[in-house]
Amino acid sequence: MTGRGRHRPRPSGAAVARTGRGGPGRVRAGPELFEDGIRTAGRTGTRARDRDMAVRSTCGPGRARQSGVLSVPPATLGPMSDRWALAPAEDGGAELVPLGPDGLPSGPVVREPDLAAAVRSRPGVTRWVWRSTAGVYPRLLAAGARVERCYDIEAAELLLLGHEGRSGEPRSAAAALARLRGGPVPPDPPQRSAEPGAQSPLFEPRPVHVPLERLVEVYADQQRRHDAAEHPGRMRLLTASESAGMLVAAEMNAAGLPWRADVHRELLHDLLGERYAGGGEPRRLAELTDEVSAAFGRRVRPDLPADVVKAFAQAGVKVRSTRRWEIAKVDHPAVKPLLEYKKLYRIWVAHGWSWLQDWVRDGRFRPEYLVGGTASGRWVTNGGGALQIPKVIRRAVVADPGWRLVVADADQLEPRVLAAISRDPALMDVAGRASDLYQEVSERAFSGNRDRAKIAVLGAVYGQTAGDGLKNLAALRRRFPRAVAYVDEAARAGEEGRLVRTWLGRTCPPAAGTGGTADEEAGIPQDEPAPAEGDGEGDGDQERGPGYASSGSRARGRFTRNFVVQGSAADWALLMLAALRRACAGMAAELVFFQHDEVIVHCPAEEADAVAAAIREAGDLAGRLTFGETPVRFPFTTAVVECYADAK
Repeated sequence: MTGRGRHRPRPSGAAVARTGRGGPGRVRAGPELFEDGIRTAGRTGTRARDRDMAVRSTCGPGRARQSGVLSVPPATLGPMSDRWALAPAEDGGAELVPLGPDGLPSGPVVREPDLAAAVRSRPGVTRWVWRSTAGVYPRLLAAGARVERCYDIEAAELLLLGHEGRSGEPRSAAAALARLRGGPVPPDPPQRSAEPGAQSPLFEPRPVHVPLERLVEVYADQQRRHDAAEHPGRMRLLTASESAGMLVAAEMNAAGLPWRADVHRELLHDLLGERYAGGGEPRRLAELTDEVSAAFGRRVRPDLPADVVKAFAQAGVKVRSTRRWEIAKVDHPAVKPLLEYKKLYRIWVAHGWSWLQDWVRDGRFRPEYLVGGTASGRWVTNGGGALQIPKVIRRAVVADPGWRLVVADADQLEPRVLAAISRDPALMDVAGRASDLYQEVSERAFSGNRDRAKIAVLGAVYGQTAGDGLKNLAALRRRFPRAVAYVDEAARAGEEGRLVRTWLGRTCPPAAGTGGTADEEAGIPQDEPAPAEGDGEGDGDQERGPGYASSGSRARGRFTRNFVVQGSAADWALLMLAALRRACAGMAAELVFFQHDEVIVHCPAEEADAVAAAIREAGDLAGRLTFGETPVRFPFTTAVVECYADAK
């Protein structure tokens, strides 16, 4: 239902039973094989339990199965195995085969007429190996079947290629098979259409078919390639958590972010005024266009940057662009209406009436998340503007009646990650507290001046040396030498063209790459922030592709300096999401939104406290799983609200 109607009924079937093995809201470790049968030996105590938990927590919740769910007698299921490879068939069925410890078949291929029934009838399978989660899991979810864990072959191929210094090569299963057999490598199919209804699925490009037997060959080869990685255990954890992220992304798309279309329409009317016939700009934008033109003394189109730059030049003001942070410094009567126009224009284009019609159905906004969509591993979305929702539009994100939104932001995540990966004793001590990290740094290095401390820390992470940047960095280096040396070495390695990796092993692509804020939301107008100077929590927290500003070595060095921190934060976030997913398995709560270091869980009001506690536990567990034994803490600022906008 739309508006504040009842929450959608859950699909029937044992596969979605919410009884989780650890009980509601608890993230519990247990003795289990680590990543595809490779037992992590020689570990005891909390760390061992946490690492043993990696397979569970990175690959989904344990969901209790009710009796009577098997669609075929147990004797017909084939050999017992904790891992099965699966390939869906075009007729709605599936081919399956059990796998042995080496990743190769341990029994015959089984053909089943129904994909979801094939999965439900094998409750003992702890990991499903398939070509692509995006190509399989939505079909299972639509049929009411969920899986605990999976191994996404194409996601793993992308990570392994990068680790091997082969970024940019096709990552499809067909390409991996061709490389394995020495044949011609087919290109990857293009990304499918972003906008809903833009193109019929009948005309979407289809991947090259790979038979199940050949798919298993690729999987087995990937297991050998994991063994050859610089840190095999970390690399296995990375590919496992990336696969877990794929499950989370698909489930968030299926659940959808609660969205009140009526509230959204009211907001648009209040902000933009009436819509004119013919699809032209709404009233308020037309009024602001008139104000801008009057200030310049001639007709100016504020939606055309070249026209605005030319108008300023004619007025004797030189500007290089129409970015907000640049023109805000200009003393001219056109600036105020121009800034207001830019803000409202972006809302109209990115989240206006057309967006509402295209993207919101039955009271839910369902973006398509692309796990690891940027070089550093951060997620993006395939259209929809999910990662660019203006605060004013967040008023439309409203929980169902009797439900709440638990909104959690990881506090000062990147500086804490820097402490964990650099192993700087002083910075780990600072980051081992839940208090304001920048204030703690200021007490040690900047005589209590928090602003200087923040500028210095962000300058170290982002390579900012303008103004007092060098002086602040020198002070930081004296107190936290290993932390600064860590990012300095990452920058130096990038400048020299060496491979640079996150803590778990995600590898920076070569200098000729893509990335950046514009890639996060294709088709969404971007108003690029000012260069990071530490004047705001989010300033500079943007990804630049290597060589974006220039193709020179220094540009790549600036990118790799930040890559090791931002990418390792993305490593942590994957494990946090996976642990939280498992913790929510015993509740009605559902993950509905994720962005970099922010997560939203939609839950009944009575579960809100348990969810908030589960988020904190998931963050702590992710820290231990990702970075090992370290005093660094990863606290959250959590708000329990009915409306998303009230959380900020």
